[in-house]
Parts: sequence; structure tokens; C-alpha cells
Amino acid sequence: MADVSVRSEASGQQEADGGAVSSNREALSKRQRKKLLKQQKWEEERELRKQRRKERKQQRRLQRLNHQEEDGGEALNVRKRPRREVTASSLRLVVDCSFDNLMLIKDVRKLHKQIQRCYAENRRASHPVQFYLTSLGGQLKQSMDEKDKGWVNWKDIIIKTEHYSEVVPKEELVYLTSDSPNVLEELDQKKAYVIGGLVDHNHHKGITFERAKELGISHAQLPLSSFVKMNSRKVLAVNHVFEIILAYLEKGSWQEAFFTVLPQRKGAVAVDQDGAMTQEKEEEGSDSDSDPDDPDTPDQTEKTA
Repeated sequence: MADVSVRSEASGQQEADGGAVSSNREALSKRQRKKLLKQQKWEEERELRKQRRKERKQQRRLQRLNHQEEDGGEALNVRKRPRREVTASSLRLVVDCSFDNLMLIKDVRKLHKQIQRCYAENRRASHPVQFYLTSLGGQLKQSMDEKDKGWVNWKDIIIKTEHYSEVVPKEELVYLTSDSPNVLEELDQKKAYVIGGLVDHNHHKGITFERAKELGISHAQLPLSSFVKMNSRKVLAVNHVFEIILAYLEKGSWQEAFFTVLPQRKGAVAVDQDGAMTQEKEEEGSDSDSDPDDPDTPDQTEKTA
């Protein structure tokens, strides 16, 4: 009798469990059916939604046309900028990226941003130069691959893994470095001017000048002291040097080029031809340019001019 009672209880428990499973399956099935019906309704109304979007777009177009007719056909799209007249320059600017092993990865990323700025400014310039990026590899290339995969599609730029001395004849090269005793008075369209791609916080002072001498190539510094006196160090970021040259090609004046590009925090003051100083820009506080990701920030500079 005991065995029969146990079997009876076990059978009853199985039936109860089976009923619970059946109930759960039925509830789950209802949710799935509801979800399926919702998906089917969404698919059925796809074309209707597409048609409604098309009608709204046509209505907006008709409204714009009506407004233009009311204004005598002279209405302009304010979002469109007038196209600038562009005259390409034969001058070459080379960013030398052969200092990769001398930088920490955080400084390499800053250099990457400066190069991005150079590329963008050259694309917008009225007299774009022939832009070269040489010795690309190592940490810099890794940063570009990770942070800006679209760089492989950049236009109007020549990117080389080789050293610049293997890309441009030595007699055509001029290394721009603030340690050079030579002052650059004018730009020679037949020359290729090299900018040192190094962000080192002055840990490797004079290295670009020494490299230029070792290779036996010409060197010079921008005529910054002849036109500008600054409250801060006479140290410019890669993109500053690049932009100053673009501005000079457009304006034909070193002084205008310097004051167009130099950050306000440097407290730039114009120097007259007689040697006197006239206030052109006042330092408005370092907070105005304090974005740590901005290539203009002080800790991203290197002696290149």
C-alpha cells in the first residue's frame, strides 16, 4: 500500500508540473504571437510610411519654390557658402615624422591631431600647397588607423613611409627650425620646406637643427622676431607653422600671416620697422585656448620656427 501511495503522489506531481510547463509555453507563445503580429504590421505599413515621407518632402520643396517666386526668384540658400577661388601653389610643405621613437603615445596622438589640422586647412586654403607626409609608421600610423581610419582616403596629400631625403632632392630641401641662424625672408616656390613632426615638451632641444646639419641640407627659421614679440616661448606647433605659410601665400605679408594664426594666449605684439613695438593683440587669458584636445594648446608645441 505504501508503494502505491508513493507512485500516486509522484504521478500527481508530474501532472502538476506538466500543467505548469504547458501554461508557461502557452504564455510564451502568446507573447511571441503578439510580437510577430506587431512586426507584420510594421512591414505592411513600410510602403505607406515611405509614401508619406515622399509627400512631405515634395510639400517642402513646393513651399521653397513658392517663397522664391514671392521674393522675385532671388532667395538664396543661406547654408551654401560662396565658392572660393583656388589657385594651387607649387610650393611643397613636408611634415617629417621620423621622430616617432622619441615620443610618448600621448604626444604622438597630439601630433596626429596637428597633422589633421594641417590637412584640413590646406584643403580650405585659397593657395593650397603640395602636402607631403614622410616617414609614416610606428605609433603615429597606429594612432591614425585607430582614431581616423578615413586617412587612407585623404586627397591632395602625398604620404610616404620613406624619409623625406629619399622623396625630395636634397638641394631642394629647407628645414624650418627656430635654432637655425638663417632667417627666411621669402618663400621659394621651387623649394620643399620641412616641418619637424615632433611633440617633445623641449626634451630634445635643437634636434631638428642637428638632423638638418647631419644631412647637409639647408635650414632656416621663420622671421617671427622681425615682426612679432610674444609673452610666451617662441615655440610653434606643427599646424601653426603650416598655417602661417598658407596665410603668407594668401596675404603676401609675414606680419599679417603671424597675427592671423598665432593663438591669443601668446600675447603677440607687432614690431615696427624702426624696432618699436605696437600692441596688436593682448593676451586674453589662457582659458580661451585651454582645450587639451586642441592642437593649439601649449603642451603640444615643438620648436619648428
